[in-house]
Amino acid sequence: MTNYTQLDAWIDAHFDEQVRFLQELIQVPTDTPPGNNAPHAERTFALLQAMGIDAEKHPVPAAEVHAAGLQSITNLIVRRAYGPGGKTIALNAHGDVVPPGEGWTHDPYGGEIEDGKIFGRASAVSKCDFSTFTFAMRALEAVCQPQKGQLELLFTYDEEFGGEVGPGWLLKHKLTQPDLMIAAGFSYQVITAHNGCLQLEVTVHGQMAHAAIPESGVDALQGAVKILNALYAQNALYKAITSQVEGITHPYLNVGLIVGGTNTNVIPGRVSFKLDRRMIPEENAADVEAGLRELIAHTAAQSPGITVEVRRMLLAKSMQPLPGNKPLVDAIQQHGKAVFGEDIPALGTPLYTDVRLFCEAGIPGVIYGAGPRTVLESHAKRADERLDLEDLRRATKVIARSLCDLLA
Repeated sequence: MTNYTQLDAWIDAHFDEQVRFLQELIQVPTDTPPGNNAPHAERTFALLQAMGIDAEKHPVPAAEVHAAGLQSITNLIVRRAYGPGGKTIALNAHGDVVPPGEGWTHDPYGGEIEDGKIFGRASAVSKCDFSTFTFAMRALEAVCQPQKGQLELLFTYDEEFGGEVGPGWLLKHKLTQPDLMIAAGFSYQVITAHNGCLQLEVTVHGQMAHAAIPESGVDALQGAVKILNALYAQNALYKAITSQVEGITHPYLNVGLIVGGTNTNVIPGRVSFKLDRRMIPEENAADVEAGLRELIAHTAAQSPGITVEVRRMLLAKSMQPLPGNKPLVDAIQQHGKAVFGEDIPALGTPLYTDVRLFCEAGIPGVIYGAGPRTVLESHAKRADERLDLEDLRRATKVIARSLCDLLA
């Protein structure tokens, strides 16, 4: 048998164990917000130890975690040194997730299995790739027994809030400096580029007053409506801007949260809203932010008595493909086609991830892992998030095979 056949056989023989590992990961909540994620790292650490895998714990100082808007973070690193020479390859998956929300027909923390699918928050994004990467590493060591290079598993907990106290913190403190990296993703494509994301909180100030004498106040909501109309008009223009990256269309803007007023019979003196602006790889993030701030300020100035504050919540730059990612792309496409029986395209995605932080540091990376063809199919960030277990099995084989090549 070839190494590939033996790798596949090892993964098949240990697949029930892999599924149980994923179930246990799903059963420890990591809702972000609030972002109390250290308990999940402790559980992951214990599960790895039970498999004979040592991990380093890297707790992020509380002041830095709180400044990022979270409660607790312990990032984990598993280092496996195989011998002198060769590449250091990092596999990164994040454990933090958005809260489950409403409408579930399965326990969001149950890891229940039905019709060949596992259900639960983070089953597809991206606790699944804690298991994909862990069992690919175990298969690699059992079958290929690499003699050079190093492999790192990076299990981090700040993707939803931008990654700065997750992989960004590890990179800043030089705790990881790989030559190549693969981050959690879906298994029917290898992602080489992604959108950037700018999130702003806009607070509109007026003057609160009794609704019976509205002229004694300044309506902050009316001021906010004018700003929102200007933003939505700008959003319509974005459709004319087309990205040249396959898989990415055009920039867009979303207002996802609005809060304001004090009571029905009171002229609102303050209204705030939070907006999310997705940036295609061709855009300059600083120019995008400056343009939005100018539009908001100009529109606010047209309403007497209205003042406005704009606070940046998040700036995640787009992921730009680096030429050095070719060995990753080639290996994943080759083995993806062999395992899945179809071509695996290399393209971009409109999502943003913390992989960009590695690319900004000059480390070539791609996104690939267990999952369906699209975010929509996975129900990520929606009720009843799920993962087809055969996609988990096959993605694990692709990663193991690719590592066997890259560390040969």
